[in-house]
Amino acid sequence: MSESVTVNEPATQGSADEPTATGERADLLEALAKHRHFLRFTTRDLTDEQAGRRTTVSQLCLGGLIKHVTVVERAWARFILDGPSAMPDFTSMTEADWARRADEFRMLPGETLTGVLADYAEVARRTDELVATLPDLDATQPLPKAPWSEPGGRWSARRVLMHIITETAQHAGHADIIRESLDGAKTMG
Repeated sequence: MSESVTVNEPATQGSADEPTATGERADLLEALAKHRHFLRFTTRDLTDEQAGRRTTVSQLCLGGLIKHVTVVERAWARFILDGPSAMPDFTSMTEADWARRADEFRMLPGETLTGVLADYAEVARRTDELVATLPDLDATQPLPKAPWSEPGGRWSARRVLMHIITETAQHAGHADIIRESLDGAKTMG
């Protein structure tokens, strides 16, 4: 039987080892931290089995949502630095590639909620550090090849961060529905 996981709040930004963001950067990180909190909070006091359980007709589970948001945030943070080479070419992915990508959305054998949350915390720490130290939020990169990317489009670091915030908020909402379906617990209210 798996133990339940208690979600702790991350250390406040700007500890002795971390750079402190100010102004717009602090605002972006504050918005991201709020939505990360809501997403993590949906997993409070759950077992690994509960975190991996589907409660709706979709393939989504709480642990899988956190895995997906972790992968997405990691990739987009790398994109800020390395451009489209940090992302797969979604236009040439095979069925096997898409099947591997689908594994992001579920808890696989041997994965634990504790491990998934720890990976997410590490990615969040790295993203926060990147935002605080990035020389220019206006620096752009060409978008990766994907059916949903505008041809020839470019995104600034700022726009990428807003996308990460949006993605996290959207999936925090999904997580809230899954958690309420699981045991009636709500993120708010």
